[in-house]
Amino acid sequence: MTDQLRLMAVHAHPDDESSKGAATMAKYVSEGVDVLVVTCTGGERGSILNPKLQGDPYIEEHIHEVRKKEMDEAREILGVKQEWLGFVDSGLPEGDPLPPLPEGCFALEDVDKAAGELVRKIRSFRPQVITTYDENGGYPHPDHIMTHKITMVAFEGAADTEKYPEDEFGPAYQPLKVYYNQGFNRPRTEALHNAMLERGLESPYEDWLKRWDEFERKERTLTTHVPCADFFEIRDKALIAHATQIDPDGGWFRVPLDLQREVWPTEEYELAKSLVDTSLPEDDLFAGIRDNG
Repeated sequence: MTDQLRLMAVHAHPDDESSKGAATMAKYVSEGVDVLVVTCTGGERGSILNPKLQGDPYIEEHIHEVRKKEMDEAREILGVKQEWLGFVDSGLPEGDPLPPLPEGCFALEDVDKAAGELVRKIRSFRPQVITTYDENGGYPHPDHIMTHKITMVAFEGAADTEKYPEDEFGPAYQPLKVYYNQGFNRPRTEALHNAMLERGLESPYEDWLKRWDEFERKERTLTTHVPCADFFEIRDKALIAHATQIDPDGGWFRVPLDLQREVWPTEEYELAKSLVDTSLPEDDLFAGIRDNG
């Protein structure tokens, strides 16, 4: 490559970058790729999911600052750069019927206007490859769905000087590929589940697989399998850094790393758009880009 390879990962909240594609990012960092995580919200409305920290009055009162510090630690562990888009967490509405989303939250922003903030980041960083969520958000959190929407608009809009003028948003730039994170796919889940049972271990995925059938989730096309088993430990350390969100003794970590490396040593993506020729399946997010440098 005559140009530096750059990868941008667009996520909804702090901790998403460590649970979706983290080993991939760490792998690329180790190869000299410039990796930037763009976090759309501060995670202000996220619940404290780690039972060991629930009821802590300081954390409850300063959740925004606490989650920012957690993000700083995870960023250092992964070796990536990280920037905030500055939107406010929408929270996950619960109930029947669902309550309205809070005023001023990310999911209620104008899509084109919010995408403009991401256009600024894309034009400044100039990534060849962007990763984000599919149209369902990976799971139907309003911020994840909104992240998908603005990323797809910004992928096109970064080169559109009429919609996003250069004097306001910076010099036009066209990224070459955009992927959807699909790490939580059924083939992987079933493979790890079966491997645990075969070894006489209790699988954390039994309920997941039951709910999979209940939710009738659409099976996605897994176009790209990135080998990154050597970086699973870094992924887990980054995830544990988000202490308010992750219980280190919880289900995330019940499958031994050696078993994961043996049974499923990759992270998966769905190629959503490509402006370069590539043949599927791929094992590299930069396939078709490295070759043409």
